[in-house]
Amino acid sequence: MKTEVILSRSFLGGNVRQKSKTGMFSATDLQKIANIKRTELGLSIFNLSQFLKQKSTLEFIEELQKENERVIIKGRGRNSSTWVHPLLFIDIAMAIDSKLKIEVYKWLYDELIKYRNDSGDSYKEMSAAIWQRFQNKREFPKYITRVANHIRKSCGVDKWENATEKQLRQRDKIHYSIKTLTNVLTNTDEAVRLGVQENIPNSISK
Repeated sequence: MKTEVILSRSFLGGNVRQKSKTGMFSATDLQKIANIKRTELGLSIFNLSQFLKQKSTLEFIEELQKENERVIIKGRGRNSSTWVHPLLFIDIAMAIDSKLKIEVYKWLYDELIKYRNDSGDSYKEMSAAIWQRFQNKREFPKYITRVANHIRKSCGVDKWENATEKQLRQRDKIHYSIKTLTNVLTNTDEAVRLGVQENIPNSISK
């Protein structure tokens, strides 16, 4: 069994822990770093617990859980940490404050858009291409999750771990098609629609 290693990622002048095996990030570390920055800017304290209880956040977590076994692990005890899926981590980071968004965007692209995942390089390259076109970066995590769910359903897959080799190859071809189309088209919805249709002619439009 592979041993879980805790990595340290530099973020906004601080360090955020990440679990090597699951890829989950410490939202507790993020909150601490964010509040140091917010205090420097004369802003109110960011409350992670309240953010996680918001309706929009709960809906996003529900969507993530359709493809991921663990999305959030809440810590217990005074010095414990709350661990979250990388895409939920992005959503939290985007909610910190608009004055920090340039720093957050750059870090997210460098550290998170390229994170290791079960879909491999094809997913990362597709995500990076869409990221470049996507205007509202804060909405990107939710958008890319919807895209991933659409591709999974179009391939006739419930969970990727149960997919056949043919379905996995089909998924990767769709990723690369969307990447190529996104480099040409400014409308990412159209790039996704055509990318899926190109590989699955009878698919339902997104």
